[in-house]
Amino acid sequence: MKRASALLAVFLAAATSANAAEDIDQINQLIQTDFRRLSEDLGAALSYKAVIPATPLGLTGFDLGVEVSATQLKNRDAWDRASSSTAPDTLYVPKLHLHKGLPFGFDIGAFYTSVPSSNIKLWGAELRYAIIKGGAVTPALGLRGTYSKLSGVDQLDLHTRGLELLVSKGFVIFTPYAGVGRVWTVSEPVGVTNVSKEEFSQGKYFVGGNINLGLINLALEADKTGDAASYNAKLGFRF
Repeated sequence: MKRASALLAVFLAAATSANAAEDIDQINQLIQTDFRRLSEDLGAALSYKAVIPATPLGLTGFDLGVEVSATQLKNRDAWDRASSSTAPDTLYVPKLHLHKGLPFGFDIGAFYTSVPSSNIKLWGAELRYAIIKGGAVTPALGLRGTYSKLSGVDQLDLHTRGLELLVSKGFVIFTPYAGVGRVWTVSEPVGVTNVSKEEFSQGKYFVGGNINLGLINLALEADKTGDAASYNAKLGFRF
């Protein structure tokens, strides 16, 4: 667990430094093709990533953690033109993430972030239902609806919606999980006339694992949304 904490600390340090001066404030410099490619990267990077197994938390359960998502940008040239500085190879997004169990197999979740040295602010939420709650022999099967909303970027109004099917199976302290889904992105310029709104969907699949050591909980997840890969780590508490 000490190594896991050190790994997350490295992710957090990268998140506070690698995105330096990454304001998106030059959308008026883009052509429509560039705007579409930028929006695809944003949809992949900023769409909701739960980083949690399908097993429901139960009425008294909750999962609280500090999370970092690292997304490898596929359209850096479009980012360069939309930003006042050079785009990074990888966009790091630190988050505070909370999940809470509800009755009848439902869970809710939410996150918030303000990306350091950037005008990117983001929040998101989910509602998950356990179709199969899982047990000693059977896996858990869940259906999740998600939403995320970008703020802070004056020239852009962007939000995503997602629908995912996920499965997990616990083995003592370790619970691997996987899922597939689709993300719908709406990206609309604000106050600029050279580009117009883009609406599109991207396929999504992910695999991950959760390690629970009493109060301390670690989750790792790899996600592919569209053409962009993201790697996520969350360290916190799970009851």
